[in-house]
Amino acid sequence: MENNQKIKVVILPKGPIYMEGSFEIIHPDGKQEDKEGKVALCRCGYSKNKPYCDGAHKDCPVTETL
Repeated sequence: MENNQKIKVVILPKGPIYMEGSFEIIHPDGKQEDKEGKVALCRCGYSKNKPYCDGAHKDCPVTETL
């Protein structure tokens, strides 16, 4: 995927990595997804929808260390 636009990445305190722009996500199994717009990526490891955030960090014990 080629793109000359900047991608905005925000590390939210005690929350996910928030990304906005146009990018490609490559999953551990090699599956590739083109994404456009806004995406929140899990940092806590508790999401049931990895690599995407599902809000599980709100109740997980590691939130304080993120």
